[in-house]
Amino acid sequence: MGGFFGATSKRDVILDVFFGVDYHSHLGTRRGGMAAVNETKGFQRDIHNIENSPFRTKFAGITDEMQGNASIGCISDSDPQPILIRSNLGVYAITTIGIINNADELIDKFLNHSHGHFTAMTGGRINSTELAAALINQKDTFEDGIRFCQENIDGSLSLLILKEDGTIIAARDRLGRTPVVLGKDADGHCVSFESFAFEKLDYEFLKELGPGEIDLLTPDKVEVLKEPLPKMKICSFLWTYYGYPNSKYEGVNVEVMRTRNGEIMARDDKAAGKCSDIDYVSGVPDSGTPHAIGYANESDIPFARPFIKYTPTWPRSFMPANQKERNRVAKMKMIPVHELIQGKKLLFVDDSIVRGTQLRETVEFLYSHGAKEVHMRSACPPIMYGCKYLNFSRSNSDRDLIARRTILELEGEEGEKYIDQYSDANTERGKAMLDSICKKLGFHSLGYQSLSGLLEAIGLPEESVCTYCWNGKE
Repeated sequence: MGGFFGATSKRDVILDVFFGVDYHSHLGTRRGGMAAVNETKGFQRDIHNIENSPFRTKFAGITDEMQGNASIGCISDSDPQPILIRSNLGVYAITTIGIINNADELIDKFLNHSHGHFTAMTGGRINSTELAAALINQKDTFEDGIRFCQENIDGSLSLLILKEDGTIIAARDRLGRTPVVLGKDADGHCVSFESFAFEKLDYEFLKELGPGEIDLLTPDKVEVLKEPLPKMKICSFLWTYYGYPNSKYEGVNVEVMRTRNGEIMARDDKAAGKCSDIDYVSGVPDSGTPHAIGYANESDIPFARPFIKYTPTWPRSFMPANQKERNRVAKMKMIPVHELIQGKKLLFVDDSIVRGTQLRETVEFLYSHGAKEVHMRSACPPIMYGCKYLNFSRSNSDRDLIARRTILELEGEEGEKYIDQYSDANTERGKAMLDSICKKLGFHSLGYQSLSGLLEAIGLPEESVCTYCWNGKE
């Protein structure tokens, strides 16, 4: 995924942007970057690899290197950014969040005739932020260029642009798949992906941009350059997994949603007469924990932590680039509490089950330490489609996903005609898929949150939430 933060003010904002960007570190693990502008130094930029060292370490001392009353920064799981652009629209810095799936097509359609060029990255791929800038530069104004860019890409795009005059343009994806939130203080304005990031910096909430909305931020005011579009499809994984617990999207707090989601799963299990004979409910740390707390509260089963993740040195298990190394790190991080495992019947709630590799190792770990039974609940429905709009559950093939792989094993390619039935645990096909995954991963029982239950927990209309990865509906 990725996240960004920016500020424009009557005072120097480098320290604000440093902390604001750092508060987005849970959203990406590959690159971190900052850009700033002031009257004497002009544009300044710094980008670092953060795969093996956190943003705050790589950018320590940034206030000695950068000065500016306006700055933007990002955490990125993809390309190095922000980048600096000199074009017909002037010199500016730009950072983006999203995915451009039709990059080659866009280059052929709009840019080849100009005989221009792009900086080639490893494998010949181009920086998607550079491509976005090139599309924006096709028009005579930033607002027209941003809308033109968003309308022509297949994927999603939210962005920040830092101009020479110290103003910032903030644009939310035209379907609002990712959030963009504005804050203010006595000296200026800020813009953020995560709402809690600026609250800790003593900015007050001002507004959340609507889908496709484009705003211009100055120290003194916020001007709407393009009004919001009517249709929204915000990513539901922001609540189930990606988002930080303190943040709100469309007015819905992440931690509150996750707790409510767990309560709904427990309510449905109780109604079906399932899992009454459980010793402890626990979350697969960390994002599964609030779902599990909600489940425990509603089921009246004690909440406990049978294992703790050791995070001081490896805060996220998928940081290493190599899958074998990621699996080893995940295993090394799990420290058991033997008294809460030995001879116990345990029910775990995970935020999602994507490929199942690490979850199988978690279950084996629990049995090796004496667990009597391990039951599993997924806080979202079975993932049937790799995401086309953000970086979650992206894979070379949908068949890498454990749900789709299981369907193929049960019924071959013919089974892919009945994905809707496999997604419903009340159908014969749905039950067969659950039984197969249970055996494959070693669970005593397995349950997925229903799509209706998930939408109930979020509290937004279904037509406003992206559910593509579960039902393939765009």
